[in-house]
Amino acid sequence: MTKIIEIFNVAPSSQVELPSETSLPLTFFDILWLRLPPVQRIFFYEFPHQTSLFLNTLLPKLKQSLSLTLSHFYPLLGHLIWPNDSHKPIIKFIRGNTLSLTIAESHADFNHLSGKNLSEATQIHDLLPNLNISHDQASVLALQVTIFPNYGFSIGITSHHAVLDGKTSTSFIKSWAYLCRKLENEVSELVSPLCLPHEFCPFYDRKVIKDPNELEAKYLSDWLKQGGTNNRSLMVWDLQVPEDSFRGLFQLSRLDIEKLKEFVVSKQKGNRNEKKNLHLSTFVVSIAYAWVCRVKAEEIENKNAMMVLNIDCRNRLDQPIPATYFGNCIGARLAIVKTNELLGEDGLIVAVEVLSEALETIKDGVLNGAENWSSLLLEGLAMTDVKMIGAAGSPKFEVYSTDFGCGKPKKVEMVSIDRTGAFCLSDCRKGDGVEIGFVSNKKAMESFASLFVKGIAS
Repeated sequence: MTKIIEIFNVAPSSQVELPSETSLPLTFFDILWLRLPPVQRIFFYEFPHQTSLFLNTLLPKLKQSLSLTLSHFYPLLGHLIWPNDSHKPIIKFIRGNTLSLTIAESHADFNHLSGKNLSEATQIHDLLPNLNISHDQASVLALQVTIFPNYGFSIGITSHHAVLDGKTSTSFIKSWAYLCRKLENEVSELVSPLCLPHEFCPFYDRKVIKDPNELEAKYLSDWLKQGGTNNRSLMVWDLQVPEDSFRGLFQLSRLDIEKLKEFVVSKQKGNRNEKKNLHLSTFVVSIAYAWVCRVKAEEIENKNAMMVLNIDCRNRLDQPIPATYFGNCIGARLAIVKTNELLGEDGLIVAVEVLSEALETIKDGVLNGAENWSSLLLEGLAMTDVKMIGAAGSPKFEVYSTDFGCGKPKKVEMVSIDRTGAFCLSDCRKGDGVEIGFVSNKKAMESFASLFVKGIAS
């Protein structure tokens, strides 16, 4: 139902003199994700006009603003390679590199795809571009704009996880949206590529990442041993979407979250250890509630349940680094609990407590335990006695503020969680709560939806 209209190779603006050739080394934060599948997101926007109007009005602005944005984010034009004379992979940029921008048209039901209803997980896959990846090199980023005549359009982004974390990826697309709006408002004026706000300007200096515990060597060694001896392949894991997979988005309003917090506090005072230091943040309460609902809905039989929390390390390192640091800077904390404890009457309180305990260890150093992170990634999926679930995204990314000049997105979907099984957390379109997305079989999704609503209402 989706046909490709044209594929553009977008170059950075000629208004900026970029280096003829440069490279950016990976740090241990990047190497950790070396062979993980690409991260995929789709932004849906309403645009109730014919394809011809889109092609003649909005598309030129999207292309021009993308060119301007790439002047700031030029490593996205490069390739991930592992030179024979290098002990680790690097991002190599050469002047003349371009970014693939696919323009497509779809006659699928826009309102269904951009709605909040349950839908087959693979229905939106053709709204995403493929990332060219081989054993020897990998593209960093690819984009696809898909037009739904008389209804709207979507922007699909596929990015290499060893180059970008969620914060950097979001910063890029917000920068693109900002410059597109500027073109929209100042059609007759030349927009300088130097006008990007400070909060979006990427910081590239890798020297700020210190590695006293030699995590880079540990992670490289683990990857080199994976799939053979001295395996320097850049091919990513080919994780498949399970059959009968459906995706859904569920919202907790600010009022819902406050009710859950009050419930936890009252229950803890009533029958549990009040001395426990609870992190009653919006993030913790939201993920705890979703975790309990999911364990019940999926009828998980594993002895233990594990939640893997991604932690932005930028401001938590011994020597904090700029918020706009380009690349990965994610740590992890693990919350592990007996599955039957989450299924009990006090399941939500238990979930909040174990998540709080995991986050409490950050005060001992955000990199405490980092020597085990690569082993967790490599071995976690094979665990049989533990149901491991990740928590991707963050409401702090404020993805619903990504406005290209035609309003807020109607919906933002992290597509790649259908392969990883993670939750995705984001802000809401109305800005008053949290949106939680995940993928499971249809029966479990329907059960989750029922539990989710009933739990809030009670």
